[in-house]
Amino acid sequence: MSDFSVITATFPDENSAKNTAGTLIERRLAACVQMFPINSVYSWKGEICNDDEVMLVIKSRTELFDEITATIKDAHVYEVPEIIQLPIMNGLPEYLKWIDDNTKRESETD
Repeated sequence: MSDFSVITATFPDENSAKNTAGTLIERRLAACVQMFPINSVYSWKGEICNDDEVMLVIKSRTELFDEITATIKDAHVYEVPEIIQLPIMNGLPEYLKWIDDNTKRESETD
Protein backbone atom coordinates (compact mmCIF):
# COMPACT_ATOMS: atom_id res chain seq x y z
CA MET A 1 0.00 0.00 0.00
CA SER A 2 1.17 3.50 -0.78
CA ASP A 3 1.95 5.86 2.11
CA PHE A 4 0.28 8.78 0.30
CA SER A 5 -3.05 9.25 -1.49
CA VAL A 6 -5.14 11.67 -3.46
CA ILE A 7 -8.74 11.77 -2.27
CA THR A 8 -11.44 13.35 -4.40
CA ALA A 9 -14.78 14.63 -3.18
CA THR A 10 -17.49 16.73 -4.80
CA PHE A 11 -19.61 19.44 -3.21
CA PRO A 12 -22.70 21.31 -4.40
CA ASP A 13 -21.15 24.78 -4.03
CA GLU A 14 -17.90 26.67 -3.52
CA ASN A 15 -18.69 27.73 0.05
CA SER A 16 -19.18 24.20 1.41
CA ALA A 17 -16.14 22.95 -0.51
CA LYS A 18 -13.96 25.82 0.76
CA ASN A 19 -15.10 25.32 4.38
CA THR A 20 -14.33 21.61 4.22
CA ALA A 21 -10.95 22.24 2.61
CA GLY A 22 -10.08 24.66 5.41
CA THR A 23 -11.11 22.16 8.07
CA LEU A 24 -8.96 19.43 6.49
CA ILE A 25 -5.92 21.74 6.47
CA GLU A 26 -6.54 23.05 10.01
CA ARG A 27 -6.78 19.51 11.38
CA ARG A 28 -3.62 18.49 9.46
CA LEU A 29 -5.60 15.82 7.63
CA ALA A 30 -4.38 17.21 4.30
CA ALA A 31 -1.23 18.97 3.17
CA CYS A 32 -2.98 20.56 0.20
CA VAL A 33 -6.54 20.78 -1.12
CA GLN A 34 -7.26 22.04 -4.61
CA MET A 35 -10.73 23.17 -5.74
CA PHE A 36 -12.09 22.89 -9.27
CA PRO A 37 -15.49 23.88 -10.67
CA ILE A 38 -16.90 20.91 -12.59
CA ASN A 39 -20.08 19.78 -14.29
CA SER A 40 -21.30 16.30 -13.37
CA VAL A 41 -23.71 14.18 -15.37
CA TYR A 42 -24.87 11.17 -13.38
CA SER A 43 -27.72 8.82 -12.63
CA TRP A 44 -29.51 9.27 -9.30
CA LYS A 45 -32.66 7.42 -8.24
CA GLY A 46 -33.55 6.57 -11.82
CA GLU A 47 -33.06 10.07 -13.24
CA ILE A 48 -30.25 11.59 -15.29
CA CYS A 49 -28.88 14.63 -13.46
CA ASN A 50 -26.64 17.42 -14.72
CA ASP A 51 -25.23 19.65 -11.98
CA ASP A 52 -22.48 22.17 -11.41
CA GLU A 53 -20.31 21.09 -8.50
CA VAL A 54 -16.94 21.80 -6.92
CA MET A 55 -14.38 19.01 -6.76
CA LEU A 56 -11.80 18.83 -4.01
CA VAL A 57 -8.50 17.11 -4.76
CA ILE A 58 -6.95 16.30 -1.39
CA LYS A 59 -3.30 15.27 -0.92
CA SER A 60 -2.69 13.34 2.27
CA ARG A 61 -1.38 10.23 3.99
CA THR A 62 -3.20 7.02 3.17
CA GLU A 63 -3.66 6.24 6.87
CA LEU A 64 -5.80 9.38 7.35
CA PHE A 65 -8.53 8.32 4.90
CA ASP A 66 -11.06 7.35 7.59
CA GLU A 67 -10.66 10.69 9.39
CA ILE A 68 -10.90 12.58 6.09
CA THR A 69 -14.05 10.62 5.18
CA ALA A 70 -15.66 11.39 8.55
CA THR A 71 -14.81 15.10 8.20
CA ILE A 72 -16.32 15.27 4.70
CA LYS A 73 -19.46 13.34 5.69
CA ASP A 74 -20.01 15.59 8.75
CA ALA A 75 -19.98 18.68 6.53
CA HIS A 76 -21.83 17.25 3.53
CA VAL A 77 -25.42 17.70 2.39
CA TYR A 78 -25.44 14.86 -0.15
CA GLU A 79 -27.09 11.59 0.84
CA VAL A 80 -24.15 9.72 -0.75
CA PRO A 81 -21.14 12.02 -1.20
CA GLU A 82 -18.34 11.12 -3.58
CA ILE A 83 -15.25 10.23 -1.57
CA ILE A 84 -12.64 8.28 -3.56
CA GLN A 85 -9.08 7.43 -2.53
CA LEU A 86 -6.38 6.96 -5.17
CA PRO A 87 -2.91 5.80 -4.13
CA ILE A 88 0.08 7.90 -5.11
CA MET A 89 2.35 5.23 -6.52
CA ASN A 90 5.25 7.56 -7.24
CA GLY A 91 6.08 11.22 -6.92
CA LEU A 92 8.84 13.76 -6.50
CA PRO A 93 10.49 12.70 -3.23
CA GLU A 94 10.65 16.29 -1.98
CA TYR A 95 6.91 16.72 -2.61
CA LEU A 96 6.03 13.48 -0.83
CA LYS A 97 8.20 14.58 2.11
CA TRP A 98 6.28 17.87 2.16
CA ILE A 99 2.97 15.95 2.39
CA ASP A 100 4.51 13.85 5.16
CA ASP A 101 5.70 16.92 7.08
CA ASN A 102 2.35 18.71 6.81
CA THR A 103 -0.05 15.98 7.87
CA LYS A 104 -0.46 14.41 11.25
CA ARG A 105 0.37 10.82 12.03
CA GLU A 106 -2.54 8.52 12.91
CA SER A 107 -0.99 8.14 16.37
CA GLU A 108 -1.16 11.90 17.01
CA THR A 109 -4.17 13.17 18.92
CA ASP A 110 -6.07 16.42 18.45
